[in-house]
Amino acid sequence: MSSFSNPDVVSGYAARTAQLVPGLHDLHRMTGLLLAERAPADARVLVLGAGGGMELGVLAQMQPRWHFDGVDPSAEMLQLARTNLGAQASRVAFHEGYIDSAPEGPFDAATCLLTLHFLPEEERRQTLRAIQQRLKPGAPFVAAHHSFPNEGAELDKWLARYAAFAAASGAPISLTANSIRTMKERLPVLSPAMDETIFRDAGFSNIELFYAGFTFRGWVAYKS
Repeated sequence: MSSFSNPDVVSGYAARTAQLVPGLHDLHRMTGLLLAERAPADARVLVLGAGGGMELGVLAQMQPRWHFDGVDPSAEMLQLARTNLGAQASRVAFHEGYIDSAPEGPFDAATCLLTLHFLPEEERRQTLRAIQQRLKPGAPFVAAHHSFPNEGAELDKWLARYAAFAAASGAPISLTANSIRTMKERLPVLSPAMDETIFRDAGFSNIELFYAGFTFRGWVAYKS
């Protein structure tokens, strides 16, 4: 069973994520502002990794005429999104699965927050190409995830900083220790330079870093 099917993990997702991701709520607002620079007032937006509904809620509040397609592999996390969105859920078409479960579009904008770091490099490439193919020409795409130097002493240094932030935010020491162990053993983190290379290879251009919070990076890019 995926951890995102565990009832305890699902119920505590929002509070736990806010403890681990510096400036999480500001990240969501910045995402909305960046998308709105090019997306029309009645935009159709693809949200990959929509479980929980946090970014969906912020985007829906910022843009009352946008409609969304939210994709996530966890049925439990999608149900949490429906619950948290309340009446706004009527503006979202939910799809259980991965990027191949998303409609073909074309979409006016897309986001993928705190998701791509779970994907090995080749799967990440395939996912980004699939997102790009579903966008209208020039449409904005915002991504944010773990991205930091991932070898030797640099890896340990950045993981220590991640742990220190989580602890200072009130995360239990056991959670922090488990997160570091999991990241070292199983999370296919790439360096920021490699992430940007993959964005370009997938057909995105004008790639700009707009967010950096210890181990997390966020970019806005546009379909070429």
